[in-house]
Amino acid sequence: MKKALLLLVFIGVFSIHAKAQMKGDARIHVLATYGLRFGEFGAGAGAEFFFADKFAVMPSFIKNFPKVGNTSNLNFDLRYYVTEGPSQVYFVAGYSQTFQNNQPGQAGTSRNFVGANVGVGAYIVLTEWVGLSTEFRFQSQFRQESGFRFGLAFPL
Repeated sequence: MKKALLLLVFIGVFSIHAKAQMKGDARIHVLATYGLRFGEFGAGAGAEFFFADKFAVMPSFIKNFPKVGNTSNLNFDLRYYVTEGPSQVYFVAGYSQTFQNNQPGQAGTSRNFVGANVGVGAYIVLTEWVGLSTEFRFQSQFRQESGFRFGLAFPL
């Protein structure tokens, strides 16, 4: 019973400081990724801007670290937030372009793949100035990678 009461107080304190997602809000994201199909890690950054209440656009760039070659991913996502408060759940859909070079330093080995992103995520408020960003997404282009994105988000 004490743990449940403490959890309710903790959630209440965070909800007082939680900011609703309103038009004009923005966040900077520092991200890490892990792809389930190929087991590759990646790191990158993005910027999220709320152009309407509960709707945000987020361009981001991820540099993957494959075992061979170079891979990077450019995303332009639309997010729709379905909840407000300390844990904000959203759906994501967007454009994705992957740049791949399996043999760096040799001519004619670069390839580009264009596709779509779909997924679900959550932004969890940690303090006034930082939050935890988590996401599960599927990318439809050639590699057809499902994976996780997680990182820190800093409201502006």
